[in-house]
Amino acid sequence: MAGERRAEIDGRRMKTIFDAINDFGRVTDMPGWNRPGLSDEDMAVRRWFAARMQGEGLRVSMDGAANVSGRLGPEGEPCVMLGSHLDTVPSGGAFDGALGVAVALECALAMRDAEVPLVHPVEVIATSEEEGRFGGMLGSQALAGLTTQEWLGTAADADGVRLADALASHNLDPAGVMASARPANSVRAFLELHVEQGPVLERASIPVGIADRVSGVVHLGVTLRGVANHSGTTPMDMRADAFAGLAEIATAIPGLIAGRGTDQSRITIGKVELSPNFPHTIPGEALFSIIVRDAESVAMDRLCDGLRDRIAAVAGRHGLAHEIVERSRIEPVMLDAGLADLLRKEAKALALPSMVMPSGAGHDAQTMQALAPAGLIFVPSRGGVSHAPDEWTDWDAAVAGARLMLAAAVRLACE
Repeated sequence: MAGERRAEIDGRRMKTIFDAINDFGRVTDMPGWNRPGLSDEDMAVRRWFAARMQGEGLRVSMDGAANVSGRLGPEGEPCVMLGSHLDTVPSGGAFDGALGVAVALECALAMRDAEVPLVHPVEVIATSEEEGRFGGMLGSQALAGLTTQEWLGTAADADGVRLADALASHNLDPAGVMASARPANSVRAFLELHVEQGPVLERASIPVGIADRVSGVVHLGVTLRGVANHSGTTPMDMRADAFAGLAEIATAIPGLIAGRGTDQSRITIGKVELSPNFPHTIPGEALFSIIVRDAESVAMDRLCDGLRDRIAAVAGRHGLAHEIVERSRIEPVMLDAGLADLLRKEAKALALPSMVMPSGAGHDAQTMQALAPAGLIFVPSRGGVSHAPDEWTDWDAAVAGARLMLAAAVRLACE
């Protein structure tokens, strides 16, 4: 195909898109980038991205879940969808999500500039709330028809802000989220490029990874309730110390993984609140999150069961009441084998060494697999750092990944 030979990534243009995205979310009193899902900064970058795509001649829309879309090419056929997310974790890095969005738009512009003879429309998508502020992947779940009225009505972030209220603050509502589901067979394939967020590619000196599966994630909210008391007058054997219980649970994690997990198991206690939080008072309450990940659903269940047993046992030893709430669950997913094979072949044609690998982090691709065949390209992360201001991917590596994305997208859109 002539178009396939002519379409080329413009690395400088892609960098200007990437840098412009990251003009949003720099907060003076916080490190890194701060565009939490459905925040003012997040919605501002969405409006900018919509305007940028419209200025490039794409057909632009924003759905009821705040997903921003730009389409190129003929209508009437299933689209080839390219994209990632624009939101960040608090004090996050510049590359997570934003690079994939910049790559997706650059691929569409490269096809436009080369006048690639598209049989299928190409759609650039900037999904919303992928980082799980409210416990899921709102944008891609909405696209795939996986949201429920119950979850939309009850989901809240770690500070107690309800998803429904966050939507309302931007003139959105749960009904609009539900209406964002794409019809069956409307998407031919979904491709996402993302930074690896781990050290494997860099360590192996391999420029691109091709994910064949994505780990699932369970978010548990745990409360331990003891008795707040004076730290100087309460004997050690008479305490009901909520933090002591939390600490014992945390130290049990490596043994739990060794006994019940796999080499892809990850358990993280990432947010903790103690009450009262005062130097001279025994903590009477500990509220904390436990995030469980594994590429196998059965292993993930074993780990959750083990945590519940361990929490109950620890609470009993320390005289604590306990409560465990499963706030959200996303099952592990095998990505489309046909797309993975296409990506391997296109990488070989481009003389890009590649490796097939699992993804330990959650991505929109795993959710989109419920709607259409999904593929996921990784590019190296320096030092494996992610979700932190020091997150970094060399630009040559980003362009190499974009070239692979473009080659696969042209193939899919022209058949």
